[in-house]
Amino acid sequence: MIKQATVHEINELLDAGGECQVIDVREFSEFNSERIADAQLMPLSNFEKHADEIDHSKPVYLMCRSGNRAAKAADKLAAKGFTDIHVIQGGMTAWTGANLPIVKGGSKVWSLERQVRFTAGSLVLLGVILGFVYSPYIFILSGFIGVGLVFAAVTDTCGMAMVLARMPWNQSRGADRANKDKASDGAACCQ
Repeated sequence: MIKQATVHEINELLDAGGECQVIDVREFSEFNSERIADAQLMPLSNFEKHADEIDHSKPVYLMCRSGNRAAKAADKLAAKGFTDIHVIQGGMTAWTGANLPIVKGGSKVWSLERQVRFTAGSLVLLGVILGFVYSPYIFILSGFIGVGLVFAAVTDTCGMAMVLARMPWNQSRGADRANKDKASDGAACCQ
């Protein structure tokens, strides 16, 4: 059964040294910019590849930006037979909004959401400019991006974010190593 947990509940559990696993399913760039100190990175984009590394005997707390990706990861864990699964309500947005402790990374990469806004805005602007300069048929590009954004909002999935998450600047050359080394060096390794 999948349960909900508040950011205050998980913070108290971590402060008390409670036995649990905090799994952050955001993308590398998001995790690297800010994270919970005890969180382990397992991006939803390749979650199934690493889900077997999660200990079945400990409660699992899933974190993302807002809670949507964490809920998807929870469904995947439930299908794999995990029974003590918690989705952290509101994700990092709620965590930072409650002024709970975070580890700031040195990432220069924009969050995935910001990259999507920039890319979509740039494509719409390009479509408008090229539509006026070359051919009105190019306005279709701007319309296509608009339809894609509406579809993303309605379905809560974003194809552009999925593509951008796979770009080289959003990948860690050593994400697995960074997860293992984050406690020793204090640094961390993006909808």
